[in-house]
Amino acid sequence: MKQKTVEIVYGVHPILELLKAKKRKITTLYVLQPEPKTFKQIKACLPVYPIKINYKSRQELTQLSGTPDHQGIVALASPFQTRKKTFDPKLQPFIILLDGIQDPRNLGAILRSTYCTGFQGVILTQKGTAPLNAVVLKAAAGLAEHLEIAVAPSAGAALQQLKQDGYHIYISALEKNAHDATKIIYEKPLCLVIGSEGTGVSKDILNKGQTVIVPQRTSDISYNASVAAGILMFLVAHQCKILS
Repeated sequence: MKQKTVEIVYGVHPILELLKAKKRKITTLYVLQPEPKTFKQIKACLPVYPIKINYKSRQELTQLSGTPDHQGIVALASPFQTRKKTFDPKLQPFIILLDGIQDPRNLGAILRSTYCTGFQGVILTQKGTAPLNAVVLKAAAGLAEHLEIAVAPSAGAALQQLKQDGYHIYISALEKNAHDATKIIYEKPLCLVIGSEGTGVSKDILNKGQTVIVPQRTSDISYNASVAAGILMFLVAHQCKILS
């Protein structure tokens, strides 16, 4: 399979955060003519190396990005680079494992919460996970650019390595014996595990850590995956004083 040399990024915040993170290079900017007022923010962050700027109509930008949600600016950038090394419990004591999050907007929302709560790393699974594309980056408001993101062959393989490295595992699951997430003491270094929107975490990993549940009104409903992830990360961040 031929590796991509450029990726599309659209929207003001995704492009701003891409520039601030300084992890990858923008080759071309496509901007609405006349320039939107928000383009001033982009201009203020442009690097010293030359970037080609092309002015386009709104229809042309929509066609290029595949969505009308581009906010008048589209970029071509070098591909998003995922982490190759395993996480270090001393350097990244708070990470989250996403087991098959399929909706790109859910994935983006979780990545946004990951950054906001101070978690240092994310592990995605190869199978059944939405790709890290422009939709995900837009939903994350560009904050994924600042995260360390790794991709594992499976949740089971990732958890085996994490446990060997000394991480405590907390698995979000609608299980009868799951512990109330608001009442347990979280031990660090730790990894939170969030399952897919439809089926939750893979059945073969339920016994790989402590199952936790966010309290809800009745057992026949459940939180959206990104909402549950945000609540759990906030609980950990608050208890472990990550943000203080």
